[in-house]
Amino acid sequence: MAANAAALRGITKHYKDFTLGPVDLTVPAGSIVGLVGENGAGKTTLLKILCGVNRADGGTAELLGGSPADPAVRARLGVVFEDAFFYESFTAAQVGRSLAGVYGARWNADAYDGYLHRFGLSADKKLKEYSRGMRLKLSLAAALAHDPELLVLDEATAGLDPVVRGELLDLFLEFIQDERHSIVMSSHITADLEQVADSVAYLHRGRLLFCENKDDLLQAYGVLRCGEDALSSLPAELVVYTKRGAFGCESLIKDRATVREFLPDAVCDAASLDDIMRFYSGRDAQ
Repeated sequence: MAANAAALRGITKHYKDFTLGPVDLTVPAGSIVGLVGENGAGKTTLLKILCGVNRADGGTAELLGGSPADPAVRARLGVVFEDAFFYESFTAAQVGRSLAGVYGARWNADAYDGYLHRFGLSADKKLKEYSRGMRLKLSLAAALAHDPELLVLDEATAGLDPVVRGELLDLFLEFIQDERHSIVMSSHITADLEQVADSVAYLHRGRLLFCENKDDLLQAYGVLRCGEDALSSLPAELVVYTKRGAFGCESLIKDRATVREFLPDAVCDAASLDDIMRFYSGRDAQ
């Protein structure tokens, strides 16, 4: 088994008013990589390049030990994009029969039926009668039923209630218990990624600001609240960005342990992924 499920090196994509990259991103085998970023940051574009749906203008992409351009390699992917759809006049059963013709021997009809049952989806109801959440679950059933090695999910938990999202997160954790399996998933619901991701990549305005182990990330970053005098005593490299207000300063800092040594009496809480994105965005909006 390859050490990496996917590896992007120097990937670029140019549009009239937007440039992605250059981006270097690795998806280790047997792991979940969470991709975060604001709307328009390039997350969907990057995932489509990874899957071979879009072609990069520069750089190299390796997927499951091969090339995203190879249909045999792409057949080992399970993909759920937010804008993907099946014919609304189809039923889930008809979708299954159609995909059996696409995937051939890789398609597992029993597994597909099992996922429909697990997700509470009627095989005979037309898709135009499905809610958005039901459509997403159908897409997941279709993506999983041919035993993919890499699952690529673009906002796959968006629009779902917390109970259903929890069920899907459990399913993702089950999926990667097999060390052949990996997941890369984008989500605006950063709390979901905090629960399941092994590493987090932050894409901002087409550039990858970091890709770090999630636990290390959440352990290291903090939100410091103090006065201007206390803040000025910190080494500049510890402070990512500061928001100043009438009641003092609020700063994203990179090394909570060191900051506590400098300012033992200051309030320095652990930073969430939302906090990290909020401060980086504020810094770059200056």
